[in-house]
Amino acid sequence: MSRPTILFAVPEDFHDRVFDDARRSAFAAVGDVLGRVEEFESPAARGLLARAEVLVTGWGSPLLDAEALDAAPRLSAVLHAAGSVKHHLTDEVWHRGILVSSAAATNAFPVAQFTLAMVLLAGKRVLPIARRYARTRSELDAQAEFPGLGNVDKRVGIVGASRIGRHVIALLRPHGYDVVVHDPFLAEADAEALGVRAVGLDELVATSDVVSIHAPSLPETRHMLDERRIAMLRPGATLINTARGELIDQDALTRRVLRGDLYAILDVTTPWVLEPEHPLYAHENVLLTPHIAGSLGTELRGLADSALAELRRLAAGEPLAHPVRVEELSITA
Repeated sequence: MSRPTILFAVPEDFHDRVFDDARRSAFAAVGDVLGRVEEFESPAARGLLARAEVLVTGWGSPLLDAEALDAAPRLSAVLHAAGSVKHHLTDEVWHRGILVSSAAATNAFPVAQFTLAMVLLAGKRVLPIARRYARTRSELDAQAEFPGLGNVDKRVGIVGASRIGRHVIALLRPHGYDVVVHDPFLAEADAEALGVRAVGLDELVATSDVVSIHAPSLPETRHMLDERRIAMLRPGATLINTARGELIDQDALTRRVLRGDLYAILDVTTPWVLEPEHPLYAHENVLLTPHIAGSLGTELRGLADSALAELRRLAAGEPLAHPVRVEELSITA
């Protein structure tokens, strides 16, 4: 595939935000860019699909099912300039031998950076102290009002040794935390290689000062932090969730937060946006953000660069660096 034909199958806003002029020119230098489509049903889209050898996808891409694949007989690779491919690729893609790549590894790093920042802020109780200071507007004895604050002699529990979870572990290493991890697919030798100790989820929840969720959303992981485990969290602990809201029993979490002895940093919730009157918005112990941990703004350029690097590998006859295999889909996000 010395000079592949390339079709972007992404919404216009994604295309504009991720692929700036320089990166579009870089794609055109490697292959022949046919254009961009947002659907696969129209005659115009079908005409472009018929010529495409490489499909570049992203957030909001149309479903690539058997009918669309029938219209793309030359298609040999899908390069996803984002994380999960579950929302737009069907099993038929792999059954037809089409190569799939994802920028999940690139998208993982901003999430890990966000998590590290939140862990450090949680130890110093920055968020509740700032809210209280803004409310009282008077001298505040932080050590007296927030006993145990600080980032020394603290344990961080990582739930899920995913790409993001492993990045977080690496970023935490220089800060001297005792890090434990729970992941049913993590071998003891792999945990040792990461420099952490693998523990059961109950032990992790009951003994960690900060618990950070990095597990995939699967039927088996729904409410993995249920009411029983939320009750096990230590008084004064902080729960961070940058994964998916459904991993936590949110009603149980809300009840525990309202008791006043638990902190929560939630980049995701269920539903995606809480109702305006939800008590978590205004609670001193809670930071709610609208899913900003992943790639945004200038970070989006990395997604384009990841897909471009994979395109260059294809053009050079080299294997993909970040392949997505169908057998991995049942245990990944």
